Amino acid sequence: MSDEFVTRSLDEIRFWSRIMKEHSLFLRLGFRCEDTQLIKEALEFQAIFEDIERRAHAYPSNTDPQTIRDFNTEVHTAVTRIWAFKRKVLGLILTCKLPGQNNFPLLVDHVSREANYFRNRLEELNTGRLEPLPDAIIDENVFFLKIMADHAKFISHLLDPSERKLVEQAREFSNEFDTLMFQAVDLSSMRPQSQTVPLLSQFVDENRVSVKSLRDFKKTARDLIEECRIKSIIHPLLADHVFREAERFLFILDMFDQSLSGVKVNKREILF
Repeated sequence: MSDEFVTRSLDEIRFWSRIMKEHSLFLRLGFRCEDTQLIKEALEFQAIFEDIERRAHAYPSNTDPQTIRDFNTEVHTAVTRIWAFKRKVLGLILTCKLPGQNNFPLLVDHVSREANYFRNRLEELNTGRLEPLPDAIIDENVFFLKIMADHAKFISHLLDPSERKLVEQAREFSNEFDTLMFQAVDLSSMRPQSQTVPLLSQFVDENRVSVKSLRDFKKTARDLIEECRIKSIIHPLLADHVFREAERFLFILDMFDQSLSGVKVNKREILF
């Protein structure tokens, strides 16, 4: 269990610290030139999470668990700070105190939800308090399906309006994932009676098919943006960022599918 704890902790931190670092960059690029204090804070968070990411990659898999437990606590503090920063920015936008800035309110809320998810994962790892598998399946899907729906909305709004076909495809994905997310919420509200293997298996299978399609769309968009073959204001790193998050969701869905199919995979092995 100590090896699993170290491996899972480092995997989570390596993935999500990069995400937090990139969030800092995206927020900074959306601020106005005169927002010097916010820009300064975003730069500081970018440096903090770049350092955390570097250190996470430097730890070997046989690191002493207590060292990693302490590292998790340190990272948790940093994530709590960036979560508070993101919520502060959201408040400023919603009270019209940053007129003319370019960060969508939904995007700022989105990145704060991801910070809160990361923070909760670190707490789970350090305390060892893990959800039963049926609860994990529903809760992970509710979280990630909304993330995927948000991504589709961002893509449709950041593509040039003249890219009509791609914009329409992104809008269709937005509607599809809104529907899937609401289905997940319905399944969640029916707990525990809804947590049968047949229902959860169908739930995972249906979502996985849709996530694969969205993942492939994101990959195509990322490649076209990198090759300057379509018109958009999407930063190439943002295109890759949302692709990696879809890949992450697919990995989790695959693990859930294996477990529900009878392969000996449990919540601890999937998320711990």
